Amino acid sequence: MLRNLPNNYSRDMLLEMLDREGFSGLYDFAYYPVDFKRWAGLGYAFVNLTSHEEAVRAWRHFEGYAEWTLPSLKVVDVCWGSPLQGLAECTERYRNSAVMHEDVPDMFKPVVFRHGHRVPFPAATKSVRNPRWKHK
Repeated sequence: MLRNLPNNYSRDMLLEMLDREGFSGLYDFAYYPVDFKRWAGLGYAFVNLTSHEEAVRAWRHFEGYAEWTLPSLKVVDVCWGSPLQGLAECTERYRNSAVMHEDVPDMFKPVVFRHGHRVPFPAATKSVRNPRWKHK
């Protein structure tokens, strides 16, 4: 888990940062939660690396990171995502979440990758409720 990310960052900016910093193809899940009332990031992201070794390398690389493409004084704090660890747990947590509702724009949804290429997110196993948002 990456904490203290700029609130004006997006999921795609997060993915570009991961790739630019040498982690392209080494993560299989990413999600940057957004406050749908403010259309702003919540300042943290869940990223699942494809191996423990890469997760440790990412931790060392991103702890203290502050090389943003937008003006920000924020400095990354890295921690293990708890209780979610691994692709299966991450996708299971979000597949039936309101964030996966068809009315939510794709740019706000979690994404899954295989060998560095985006693949379809696992289908919901039950009805996904509409998120509670009031954006004008």
